[in-house]
Amino acid sequence: MMSMNDTVATPVLQRPRADDRYPSRFGSEVLISRRLDPVVWGRSGQGPLSESQLMYYTDHGHLHFDDLLSADEVQACLDELARLRADTAVKAADEAVIEPGSRELRSIFAVHRSSEVLRRLARHPRLVAIARQLLGGDVYIHQSRVNYKGGFRGKEFYWHSDFETWHVEDGIPAMRMVSCSIALTANTPYNGPLMIIPGSHQRFVSCVGATPDNHYRESLRQQDIGVPDDVSLSQLVEDFGITAPIGLAGSVTFFECNVMHGSSSNITPLPRSNVFLVFNSVENTPVDPFCGLAPRPNFIAEREDFTPVGR
Repeated sequence: MMSMNDTVATPVLQRPRADDRYPSRFGSEVLISRRLDPVVWGRSGQGPLSESQLMYYTDHGHLHFDDLLSADEVQACLDELARLRADTAVKAADEAVIEPGSRELRSIFAVHRSSEVLRRLARHPRLVAIARQLLGGDVYIHQSRVNYKGGFRGKEFYWHSDFETWHVEDGIPAMRMVSCSIALTANTPYNGPLMIIPGSHQRFVSCVGATPDNHYRESLRQQDIGVPDDVSLSQLVEDFGITAPIGLAGSVTFFECNVMHGSSSNITPLPRSNVFLVFNSVENTPVDPFCGLAPRPNFIAEREDFTPVGR
């Protein structure tokens, strides 16, 4: 029982730094502001994407490709995911995220370092070429992870902008990053596919709530800080709608770092397993986190090795 003299440590709201162009989690109200960075940093002719594809990405914040990976490449990755999931040492590692209820494996981070199969996937020439064109030059892996969303009880990922977290908690200065979601099982309308609010990347939602110390320990399981409020989310959906890029195993979705996205739970018998790769420009490496706290661990947000992939 707490005495009258006991105090509970709570995060202290600080003032944004002078170099913070996207302040978030400082104020008492959610604010929606315009984007200050380009969406596409490269040009037509600098990679495999056509001018119309670059324009679509600029307007909608995502691109979807069917059959980008071969059946053999998909099977090799599926075999590797099964191996990792069966390894008790993997489940006990810091890089593993366990479902809070079922104790099932939810995610594994830094898989491009721990798995040779997934390291090759992260360096796949077709994936890297698209990332380089979107970001206008050399890229490195900021984050990689496997997301297991098993059948019947696969948990949801609530609506969020990745950049809001990467900026606030990792110190990424600019919106010059792209995520790549690689489907290793069919992503259907029913088994909790990625959902995107197309066009929302043109706005920045400044969230409410100071960042707690070691926030990543809870946010990777259930994120409550750094998510939009109901009013802001309703406004974004009213303005832009919702889309869910679905496809068979081997399909790939690239989505812009600031686009609002999430996924619902999976109550079907059909599992959904995806590999996520986050490419960041070598000209956009992290500084001190804008929340004023210590950086997140390197397996979540790369701060040491900015070696360009595909070089």
